Amino acid sequence: MGAVIRSQNDVWTRAEDASVIGSLRRSAVTLAEARGFGEKDIGRMAVAVSEAASNLVKHAVEGVMLIRPHPELSAAIEVVAVDRGPGMRDVSRALRDGYSTTGTLGIGLGGIARMTDAYEIHSIPGTGTVVAMCFTPRETRLPPFRISGMTRPIGEESVCGDAYAVVRTDAATTVMVCDGLGHGDAAAHASREAGRVFQEEMERTALADTDLAPVAVVERIHRGLNRTRGGAVAVARLERSSGTVRFSGLGNVSAWIVHPEGRQGMISMPGIAGHQAPRTLREYEYAVPPSGMLVLHSDGLSERWAPSSYPGLFAYSPSVVAATLLRDAGTRRDDACVVTVRSER
Repeated sequence: MGAVIRSQNDVWTRAEDASVIGSLRRSAVTLAEARGFGEKDIGRMAVAVSEAASNLVKHAVEGVMLIRPHPELSAAIEVVAVDRGPGMRDVSRALRDGYSTTGTLGIGLGGIARMTDAYEIHSIPGTGTVVAMCFTPRETRLPPFRISGMTRPIGEESVCGDAYAVVRTDAATTVMVCDGLGHGDAAAHASREAGRVFQEEMERTALADTDLAPVAVVERIHRGLNRTRGGAVAVARLERSSGTVRFSGLGNVSAWIVHPEGRQGMISMPGIAGHQAPRTLREYEYAVPPSGMLVLHSDGLSERWAPSSYPGLFAYSPSVVAATLLRDAGTRRDDACVVTVRSER
């Protein structure tokens, strides 16, 4: 069985004034040191994070930054900068050396990009910009990234009651999302328990060399949450060879297949995992086109987003897609979680 990717209780730092720039730089350096980065690699990351944070402070509306271990590559560090405007009309021009909107002597977006091992920027005028950066020790080879997940707690809470877990094997990628009932520590405990049961079941079936149906995983999570507050749970298994996804959901977790023509919803059944479920849970199978992407999210994101509002977005990495949807569809009145998985066909 492949490594289990678990949600990390992401910390989004608001870039409201210049004092936060040093704090974000120190956070990046501390994480890089813990990951065994050399002095040169730490230095380039520190400069890139400082410049990106400075751009948020100087130019952005409601800018935030996330610094964390990369979900798919433990040796790497992911930095995501998100804002709500003003956005850029010509990203390629902004990436040219010497380009500045303020006449300052910063290294600019092009300079930041050269200091990273992977760099993406998606911007819509009047809506905002998402910048995703990846840093590794220079000898580390970057694979194509296929999976991302992001969480954000309600208001000023320090823990998120929503969680996800992903297991990727040679045959399939299996995703679990749990929206713990309510918010705070009790909700977080429920979603962590869902992740624990999911991981145990995936490990058990890997040892037995068998495939476990998503509906069976949901049933086991339902039983495993009976001593918790409970929550909404969904499990999707994206099969590589057949290009299909098998899906089972209990409660209000949204699941979509995004393709060039739009999106297709997947069906969940009403209930609360751990407390209330239909006598018979159901599993559904859907076709996923080669260019498709799975998107699963809690009800901390509205279902009203539409692929047509984001021309070209779904060709970007899963992290850029997840951050964009969290920004635009996420609500501050609830915990939020979104997972994005690209088809490998």
